[in-house]
Amino acid sequence: MIRIGAAIAVAVSIGVLYAGDDGVPVSVPVTITVHKNTGAPQVTADDVLVSHNHQRLAVTSLTPQHGSAGVDLWVLIDDGSSMRIGTQLGDLKQFVLAQPASTKVGIGYMRNGTVEKVQALTANHALAAKALRLPIGTPGISSSPYMAVESLVRHWPAGRSAHEVLMVSSGIDPFYGPGPQDPYLESAVNAAQRAGVVVYTIYYSGAGRWAHAYWELFWGQHNLAELSDATGGQMYWLGLTDPVSLSPYLNDFDQRLGGQYLLTFMAKPLSKPGFQTVKIRTELPHVSLSGPSKVYVPAGQ
Repeated sequence: MIRIGAAIAVAVSIGVLYAGDDGVPVSVPVTITVHKNTGAPQVTADDVLVSHNHQRLAVTSLTPQHGSAGVDLWVLIDDGSSMRIGTQLGDLKQFVLAQPASTKVGIGYMRNGTVEKVQALTANHALAAKALRLPIGTPGISSSPYMAVESLVRHWPAGRSAHEVLMVSSGIDPFYGPGPQDPYLESAVNAAQRAGVVVYTIYYSGAGRWAHAYWELFWGQHNLAELSDATGGQMYWLGLTDPVSLSPYLNDFDQRLGGQYLLTFMAKPLSKPGFQTVKIRTELPHVSLSGPSKVYVPAGQ
């Protein structure tokens, strides 16, 4: 719990506290992780700082989602991935089977800018694990993986459960190509932020020589990282080769799922709906907090 004196000092350091009497309530998913070999502190709403343009926003609640409201998790695999990913299917199946009963898992393959849902969200984890298969492995068949993510998010019904995506892909966008800006990536980020979907990504190479070109590979990994960072997730693996095993990343992802919370705060009202950039953090020692870089705010009354 933050002491009153410390709270005043923090308010002065980041700007005037926005009381939120005429504010708009906004709820976003955040992930709290505790550093290894440290005690697990009790994190409350008073320990979370949210600011917009250096003005502190009033936090009203912080509610754990893991084990209560539950988690809806889509595992997405790029159908244009290298066939070598077959050596990783065992790790993915073990990860799915190890999920708690409160987690529903869906399996999908990204192809032609959409998601083939080979298994709808289900609490039957054995059924979900059985749906995992080798990708088709045709170069460029995924079209844009970011179009696929946006399509999934826009057709994902809202609910009380946490909405999570684990995306395994090279991140290369055959539809748009490399470059500092990808409109399909931007659309996917906006859709995920508006819907409160957290996207975690694992790099795995695509099929064909084109997917191993350094320039394509660089921007593919860069875009995966941007998608994860902007939605409050995590991107795993940077390098010129495929990861030897997915297990370390799946284990880390599993721990992060256990630290999923729903954060509600009072945003500054707008004349019309739109996005606001926010900074979400905590000053508790040995604790990290990740959340979206911007939030969708409805129009004020």
